[in-house]
Amino acid sequence: MTVSDALVVNTGSTSVKLTRVRDGNLVAPPASLDDALADTGETPNLVIHRVVHGGDRTGAAILNDDVMAELHALTELAPLHQPAALDAVQRCRRRWPAATQIACFDTSFHATMPPDAHTYALPARLRAKIKVYGFHGLSYAWSARVIARARPAARRVLVAHLGGGQSLCGMVDGASVVTTMGFTPLDGLVMATRSGTIDPGALLWLTEHTDEDVGVVLDEESGLRGMAGTGDMKAIVDRSAANDRAASLALAVWLHRFLRQAGGCIAVLGGLDALVFTGGIGERSPAIRTLVCDRLAWLGVRLAPTAPTSGSDSDMLDLSTRDAEVRTLVVPAREDLQMLHEAQALLSL
Repeated sequence: MTVSDALVVNTGSTSVKLTRVRDGNLVAPPASLDDALADTGETPNLVIHRVVHGGDRTGAAILNDDVMAELHALTELAPLHQPAALDAVQRCRRRWPAATQIACFDTSFHATMPPDAHTYALPARLRAKIKVYGFHGLSYAWSARVIARARPAARRVLVAHLGGGQSLCGMVDGASVVTTMGFTPLDGLVMATRSGTIDPGALLWLTEHTDEDVGVVLDEESGLRGMAGTGDMKAIVDRSAANDRAASLALAVWLHRFLRQAGGCIAVLGGLDALVFTGGIGERSPAIRTLVCDRLAWLGVRLAPTAPTSGSDSDMLDLSTRDAEVRTLVVPAREDLQMLHEAQALLSL
């Protein structure tokens, strides 16, 4: 089978993005998954789903009952994403029972990380269950392919996927070697509603001394929203510029955590050839890019004064000055195209 009549279903925690392919060409997608399922015209023979957590899987998989049971068992590790994605899979399987259904996983890209990056310092009986998985892998895999084609000399690359969820991934020659999300998507950077890294002792204290639902607090009430009442980074930037104290603190905390974790990733890489921004904020917020790049100027990051201020439909924008030691790039996130690539590779086996 070739990817000639396919529907790509990119399910996030609060939205579903669709891509439609006919005869190898991208065509206008349905307005919603409901519209796609209600369409009585041409039906896809292939449906490709984004699933955030694939456990230890290293690549895409054809969805059958056994694989579905395996993915349902991982739901508690990605509670904001996994249920919505698996619900979309079930609906598509019922609507198009003859279509091949394939899952592409955000965790798979990070299977290349070495054991020291995957491993927590826990007793052996727990290390088999708890490990660093990493997420946003489909976005990172797409960025890696774009950079390999457009900037092949950039071997050591740090990609910042900045959206509602946020993480960093350090790559060498296009392979993940370090990332900031860990066992779950709660880890790492400060996000729209998620806390990011927090002292595990503080979590123990919360569970022992309060009646808070700690999972809800960390997933839905923390991050930018917890500090400034909104998870909207643009609103935070605008309010900070107007000297709003809560927004200014939220932005300062976000930047501090970004720099602290970026520095660790760069140390693991042994230096940096390219800094890449992707995701909604990474692509469309020149203010955030400038904040980060100004603080990384010591590393050789230099933004051109006339650099483009936002992303586009092109594969990549180079925002650097000619003499910059580190290239600063914007790669628009195209998980859908990466999913098509991975599905084609699976079907070609």
